[in-house]
Amino acid sequence: MQVQFTVNGRAASVDVPPNTLLVHALREQLALTGTHVGCDTSQCGACTVLVNGRAVKSCAMLAVQAQGAEVQTIEGLAAPDGTLHPMQAAFKECHGLQCGFCTPGMVMSAVDLVKHHPQASEAEIRELLEGNLCRCTGYQNIVRAVQQGREAMGA
Repeated sequence: MQVQFTVNGRAASVDVPPNTLLVHALREQLALTGTHVGCDTSQCGACTVLVNGRAVKSCAMLAVQAQGAEVQTIEGLAAPDGTLHPMQAAFKECHGLQCGFCTPGMVMSAVDLVKHHPQASEAEIRELLEGNLCRCTGYQNIVRAVQQGREAMGA
């Protein structure tokens, strides 16, 4: 099936079997490998992208469901000149990552979190990130990064 959508501000078209997951179309057809495949069961959140401005686990969405949608991956979050998005910069500055495997999905979820819950408390941030698993950090620095990123985003 031919699927057309916008990815990181650019028109994209992929020819995929109807059962192809969005994560595989992004990685294998469009070479956007920042979106990670973690568990393939939508439990870990490593594959999180924004679809029409909302965080979506791309391993739980068929590519054909993205027809006509606007998809943003971690590769499209930074400015064209390479300047990090405020949330990316906050994760770097607050050491909100260790091995980095969960980081792209965590950052994309954090951007969505701030957009839809700009006044979230520390406890609420922890609860709202519940669908993103990190096996390295213990979440302290991730929560701090979300708070700092929120401030830098002007939320």
